[in-house]
Amino acid sequence: MFRDVSACSTYNYADALYWDARYIQEVECGSFDWYQRYSALRPFIRKYIHPNSRVLMIGCGNAVISEDMVKDGFEDIMNIDISSVAIEMMKKKYESVPQLKYMQMDVRDMSLFPDDMFESVIDKGTLDSLMCGTDAPLSASQMLGEVSRLLKPGGVYMLITYGDPNVRMPHINRPVYNWKIELYIIPRPGFQKPGGAPPLRSHLDPIPLTEKGLLPADYVMEDPESHFIYVCKKIAVPTDLPSKSADSLADDAMRR
Repeated sequence: MFRDVSACSTYNYADALYWDARYIQEVECGSFDWYQRYSALRPFIRKYIHPNSRVLMIGCGNAVISEDMVKDGFEDIMNIDISSVAIEMMKKKYESVPQLKYMQMDVRDMSLFPDDMFESVIDKGTLDSLMCGTDAPLSASQMLGEVSRLLKPGGVYMLITYGDPNVRMPHINRPVYNWKIELYIIPRPGFQKPGGAPPLRSHLDPIPLTEKGLLPADYVMEDPESHFIYVCKKIAVPTDLPSKSADSLADDAMRR
C-alpha cells in the first residue's frame, strides 16, 4: 500500500503548517468545500446518517457542509481539523450555533474521544490528504484505526474521495475494521456528457463490486474524474473477542 504519488502535488497535505499557512492566505476568500457540496451529498447522508445522531466531521477546514447539515436538521456535529487557524476561524464564525462544535485535533490521534462515541464519521478529502503526505500507509492506518474505534457498532464511516477501489480498498477493506462497504460513484460538479446524453445509470444506486471489492472489469465510468463515496458500516463483534488499538492496527499496516 503506497502513497498517492500520481494524484499529489509537491505540497505535504498531511502537514499542519501547510494548512495553517493556506488558511491564513485564504482568510479573505471565504469558505471552500472539497469535491462536492452538501446538496449533492445530501441523498447519501440522509440515507445513512440520522439527523439526531452524533456526527464527527474530520478535516473540516473552513467548509460549510456542517452548516448546511444543521440547516437540514442535524443536531450534533463535532468538527475537527489539524489546523488551529481553521478551527479558530470556525469557532468564531459559528459561536452562536450550538449544534456545531470545533476542536483542533490530528485524526491520527483522537484519544481525547472515548470509544464508540459517534454514530457516524464523515471524511471529505482527509484520507486523501494523508495519502499525499509522508509515511502515507502508516498515517492512513492510524486514522482509520481511530475512526473504527470511535464508531459505535452499526455506525457509518462515509468517505468521499478521488480514490477508486484499486487505491482505497486496500486501506479500508480490512477484516480488523469489520466494515461492510458499499460504493457509490458521483460525477464531479457541473459534469455534462458530450451531446447532453442522459447518464447510463443513476449515481444514487450502489455499484456492484467484485469479491475483492473492486469495480467489475466491464464497468464504464462516464466521468473519468468522478468522486467515490464509500459507505463503511461497522458490524458489531462478539463481546468475548478482544479489540485492537489504533497503535496495533498501525503496526499491522507496517508489516503488510
